[in-house]
Order: sequence, then C-alpha cells, then structure tokens
Amino acid sequence: MIEAMRLVQDTIRYVSLSMGRGSYIPRSPDVVVKSGFGDCKDKALLLASSLRRLGIQADPALTDLDDGFALGDILPTVRAFDHVIVKAVIGSQAYWIDATNYLQGGRAENLVPPDYGFALPIVAGNAQMERIERKELFQPTTFVSEAFDFPKLKGEPLNLTVSTTYRDADADSMRYRLVSQSATKLADDYLQYYNRQYPGMTSLATLSTNDDRDRNVVTIVESYELPAEALDTDDLVTNFPLKADVGISNLPAPDMVGRIGPVWLGSPMFKRHQCIVRNLKAQFVGPEKSDDVITPYVAFKARWSSTSTEFQVDWYLKTIGDRVPAKNIGAYLRSRKKMSDNSGWNYNFAYAEPEAN
Repeated sequence: MIEAMRLVQDTIRYVSLSMGRGSYIPRSPDVVVKSGFGDCKDKALLLASSLRRLGIQADPALTDLDDGFALGDILPTVRAFDHVIVKAVIGSQAYWIDATNYLQGGRAENLVPPDYGFALPIVAGNAQMERIERKELFQPTTFVSEAFDFPKLKGEPLNLTVSTTYRDADADSMRYRLVSQSATKLADDYLQYYNRQYPGMTSLATLSTNDDRDRNVVTIVESYELPAEALDTDDLVTNFPLKADVGISNLPAPDMVGRIGPVWLGSPMFKRHQCIVRNLKAQFVGPEKSDDVITPYVAFKARWSSTSTEFQVDWYLKTIGDRVPAKNIGAYLRSRKKMSDNSGWNYNFAYAEPEAN
C-alpha cells in the first residue's frame, strides 16, 4: 500500500483540471499514467485502482479541504465537497490517503491521515459519511534544542548549536519545504530568526539535514557564533533572552464581541522547545511559581533544572481539544496571554558567584 501510495504521490504531478466535465469526472488511470499528471480525483482513482489490483480494498472518498469538519452536520448537497482522497482497508484497519500529497513519510503503522474531518467513500449501496480519526500525539512532533556555550575566556565568542527533530505531520511539512526551496534560502531564514534575538549572530556551518522517511523523522542541525563584541553590545549578556518557539502564535486569537460559534484550534499540535546554557559562572534558577496552563483545550508547561555551571529549561505546548466553545473564549484568551507571557525568560549570565574568603 505504501509503495503504491508513494508512486502516485511522488511521480504523478498534481495539476487541477477543473473545466467542463473535468470538474466532476476523473480521467481513466491509464490516461493519467501516460500523461504523468492529474488532479485530486484523477490521482485518487489511480491509487484506488492500483490498490485493488494489489488485492487491497480501496475506494475514492469525497471531502472538503477547508470545511471537512462541518460535513457531519450539514444537509447533503453536491457542492459540499471540493477534494477527493482514498480510503484503503487492510484487515480491520482503515487508512486514509491523500494522493495529492508529495513525499509523505511513514509506513502503515505511523502513516499520518489527512486532517479533513469527514469523508464520503464512493461505494455502491449505503454510502455514509465517515469520520477520519486523528492519531493522538504521544510525543512532540517538533522538538527544538538550543545549546548556548558561553565563552570560557574573555574575548571568545558564544557558540549556539540548534538541533530540531520533526516527526509525523511536521516531518512531512519540513520534507516538502526542504525540496521546494534552496538550502541557502532556508539557512538565511534561520539566521535572520536568530539575529532578531541576538544581533550579530553569524553562521558557522551549512545546514545539516537527515531524513528517515520510513520512520517519518527529519532532523536539522544549525551552528552559529556570536562574537564577543556583539555579546557585550547593549549589555546583551546581562539581559540574555531565552525564548520558546512552541507555536503559541499559531493559536487563534479571536474577537469576543458578538461571538456565537466555537473557535477552531486547527490540527493537533504538540511542540517542545529546550534551551541549554553552559559554561556559566553561577547557578541560575527558573521562576519559583509554576506558570503551567492546563485547560480542556490546550496545555502549556515549563520545566527547568540547573547545576553550578549549566542551566536548562524546557517548554511544552499541546492542544487537547479541537475547538473552544463561544462561552469559554474569554478564559481561553486569558490562558493564551499567560502562555505568551511565560514563553520567554531573561537572565544576567554575566553574574558570577562571589569567591569565598
């Protein structure tokens, strides 16, 4: 199933043919193969036909890219759908596959289904709308680890090594990004991000990437240097920021005025951001008061540990529900602000413990 999926996803170019009969009727699989391109219904029919040829039960299924989660509640209409995917069944396990995806990772046991809510398989007889079940996230799908090595001697630079691990849907997104833009452009984007926080940061090496497609894990390693003069400019070292990029800005911030419908939180999210600061001259601590945010919709935690020369903090953000009811939007917005306020800490890392007499 996976090999057939990759063959259709990766080698048949996606081109929309939404004109005349092409708006509703797919072309035959042999025509799609010969032309080397097709739209969603073309590719879905090709994949379903290929899987059937392999002895796998498979059917095209109608869904909606933007409003798929509403399909379970609306009255039947021919205009309810704008996309076609595939439902494949092996034994008692159903697999939902979007044949228009490109370079999707994973095998059957860790394949990420498209997050479209509901779909209507095109089968003879009693066809019914079905829920595309989401897989629960048990580990972060994006884990950023920043290691700051402060200079041991005056005049030496600060070194920063960033290792990011992407899994599941986040790995699919990063894999596509790695092939759709140049490595130079990607490296420049990352360098600009760190320069906004630490002016004067320069790159030490080219991006290092590794892609384990079957496990659906992509890792990227970045290396930077901050010269001693940049570290001393504007007393950066005495007000050094540690900031968590765990996706808080991606959470919606709706207007409460006149709101009667729920707020959609989007696809499931679980992110972790770690900062490790080494070669310190004193023992540093995090806030004594817990700033955890636990709601029925989203959870945010911060944990820290330290030694006499090292300080580490880990931030976690995970969405729990998929929507916030209108009556709870005020509490949700207050929680969102608290998360944002506690996603960055500043320290005077120039401080040194007084020497004992």
